[in-house]
Amino acid sequence: MFGSKGKTRQKQADAVMKALGSPDWLESVSVDESGRAVLVIVADPADTAGAEALRMEAEGKAGLVPGVESVTTVLTAERQQGAAPRTHTHAPAPPKGQPKGRSELLNLTPSPRRVQKGARLSDEAMQQGAPQRQQGSVAKIPGISRILVVASAKGGVGKSTVSVNLAAALAKTGMKVGLLDADVYGPSIPTMLGTQGAEPKGSKNKKLVPVEAHGLKTLSIGYLSDPDAPMIWRGPIVMSAITQMLNDAEWGTPEDPLDVLVIDTPPGTGDAQLTIAQKVPVTAALIVTTPQEVALADVRRGAAMFTKTAVPVIGLVETMSYFQDPAGNKHYLMGHGGGQRMADALGLPLLAEVPMLQAIREGGDKGVPAAIGDEETAQAFHELARKVAIGLDTLETKAPPEIVFED
Repeated sequence: MFGSKGKTRQKQADAVMKALGSPDWLESVSVDESGRAVLVIVADPADTAGAEALRMEAEGKAGLVPGVESVTTVLTAERQQGAAPRTHTHAPAPPKGQPKGRSELLNLTPSPRRVQKGARLSDEAMQQGAPQRQQGSVAKIPGISRILVVASAKGGVGKSTVSVNLAAALAKTGMKVGLLDADVYGPSIPTMLGTQGAEPKGSKNKKLVPVEAHGLKTLSIGYLSDPDAPMIWRGPIVMSAITQMLNDAEWGTPEDPLDVLVIDTPPGTGDAQLTIAQKVPVTAALIVTTPQEVALADVRRGAAMFTKTAVPVIGLVETMSYFQDPAGNKHYLMGHGGGQRMADALGLPLLAEVPMLQAIREGGDKGVPAAIGDEETAQAFHELARKVAIGLDTLETKAPPEIVFED
């Protein structure tokens, strides 16, 4: 059962829906505890004027609903195949004095215009089916020296755990490190860093200021959304959110940049992963897997995607490699040697074999990454961080290794 706060938010969402007349172009409405209403509108990408009129009309009416303090509009550019563009009458501007929303990643419009507090729609994020990028063809993001994506072709293999602890271990060496949670459907970074209640602030330059924790600069869609609300987002919204978290945030400056930004990507090889691989100046990728065959079968897909998009893979990380009992005996519950065999088949190094340790799980649950300590539990991540740093430096001096797929 939902609590009283949940019921109140649902009533407010219903009131907004009713105020707008429950039109077919309004996909969903949600209202969070702060009174921010989020409207998801289905708009015709060929009719930008009509989409803008819809947005203005929806925001104006929603802003008049009691209890609504601000309004955020998400336009998903989708049109039925063969459908004619919609026609809309021009809607009046929102009432004067209507409250404005805080800095958001979700203020999307179908045209490249600036909106509230720096959020903007990226042309690049809205382009689908773009040609594969060529190495060096994507412009660098000011304030970020290198970008490392941590990926897995299958969920549940410990990718986020590796991302958090790797970033923390790199930061402990003195590097300036950022961590971007691009897993928009299941953002877990706030929990693993103990920052669930944090909210990014807006800077004087109208950009998001990342939340700082354990020596890391972090951003996650989890900071900006209701934790109880499902992320029922189409591809263009996902791509726009990721692109904006990269471009509309103060990760660093050209004079004082991040040494590396670690991106925790969603599992699989879908829209989010392709957007990052094609549209982001990724320095390298790190692939996470477990030893069993069911996970290894998908590693090839992930490696192939990065190969096709000209992103070098610096190596594999095997998690849940073994369990060690109090007597020192190792038990290979998930299989043995699978990560090494796959790394050999791909011509890549196996950078780490992370055991199944209670301390790693507890660190993630408590918001204190195991890697920030000095005990034996942290050593696997410290060694991984050392190898990753060497791998990133090597990529700047010689060509990436060629990945060969054999039948």
